[in-house]
Amino acid sequence: MQGALFHALLLTSSWATTCSAFWLPCRSIRPCPTYGGNAERALRGGDGGDGSNDNDVLLDDILQVALTASAKAAGIIAIHSDGSDVVETKSTSRDLLTLIDPMCEKAIRETVLERFPHHGFLGEEGVPPGIQAAEAALEEKLAASTDWLWIVDPIDGTTNFASGIPLNAPSVAVAYKGEIMVGVIHDPHRDEIWTAVRGRGAFLNGKPIIQTSSSSTSIGDAVIGAESPAGQHSLEVAVKGITALMPRCRTVRILGSTAVQLPWVAQGRLTCYWSPDECAWDHAAGAIIVQEAGGIITDLDGSPFTLRTRKFMASQNEQVHREVLQVLKDEAGIQ
Repeated sequence: MQGALFHALLLTSSWATTCSAFWLPCRSIRPCPTYGGNAERALRGGDGGDGSNDNDVLLDDILQVALTASAKAAGIIAIHSDGSDVVETKSTSRDLLTLIDPMCEKAIRETVLERFPHHGFLGEEGVPPGIQAAEAALEEKLAASTDWLWIVDPIDGTTNFASGIPLNAPSVAVAYKGEIMVGVIHDPHRDEIWTAVRGRGAFLNGKPIIQTSSSSTSIGDAVIGAESPAGQHSLEVAVKGITALMPRCRTVRILGSTAVQLPWVAQGRLTCYWSPDECAWDHAAGAIIVQEAGGIITDLDGSPFTLRTRKFMASQNEQVHREVLQVLKDEAGIQ
C-alpha cells in the first residue's frame, strides 16, 4: 500500500506502531562513538521521566513514539495532499498557516505526551510568530526542569502544502539537556522515513543511509539547496548568497522545506543546504540525520551547530562545506 491509503491507515495507533517497529534501527548497526557533555550522559543512562535508567531502551522507546507520532501527522498530510485553504498569515505574507498544521501538531503532541507526560514539548504552532517569540520559547523550554524536550514542526513546508506541491513533511526531534538525540522526518509523498539516533547512524526506511550520488569534491560540482525565508531581512541575505553561489556551483535549488532538504543532503541528493535564518523546529531533526549519516553541519560562521543556531549550512563533506562558506563570506558578506 502506498500514498494516501497507506498513510490513512497509519492514522490508527496500531498501524503507526507496526510501522515504527519496522523502521526501528538495531542498536548493533554501528559502534557508539564518543560524545561529550550531555549527549554522552544521555547515551550512558538517565531518567526518561518514567524512572527508566536503561537509556538504550529509553532511546528505542523515544524513537518508536517519534515514528508513531510522525506517521500520524504524515497520514493527515497525505489525505489533504492536494492543497489546503490558507487560514491566515503569520509573521509575513510568506509565512502561512493552514487548517491542517494544528491538526498535525495536535496528533503529534497527544502521542508524545501520552507516553512521556513529563517530557517538554515545543511545537511551532504553539508559539507566536516572529524571531523573538521563537527564541524566547526555545529558551523557556530549555530552562525548564525536564531533561528531555521534543521539538516539532508539524508541516515543514506549509506554503508548498497549501499549494499542493509535494515537498513538505512533519519533523520531530528529541533533545536531552539541549543536545539533539533523536530525529525523525516522514515524507508522506515519497513514503520515505528518515531516522537518526545519536551514535547509531542514520537510516532511510530502516536501511543505513548510503549516499546515492558521487559526493561532490568541489563547489563547481555542487548542487546546493537554499531557503527563501519569510522575514524581509533574511530574504535579502538569502538573495545575496544565492547570487554569489550561482556562478560558482552546478546549480542552486530552492525547494521550500528544510525537513525535505536536510535528509537529501544526508542521502547525497543535494551536496549542501544553507539558510540565513531558521528556528529549532525547522532544522533539529534534519541536523542529526545529516550528522549521523557522516555529513557536517555548522553555523554560517563555521562554529558548532546547536539547537540555538539560526543560520547554518549542512554538507556531504568538509571540503565543499569550506568552499561554500568561503564564497558566502567573501562575495556576499555572510557569516
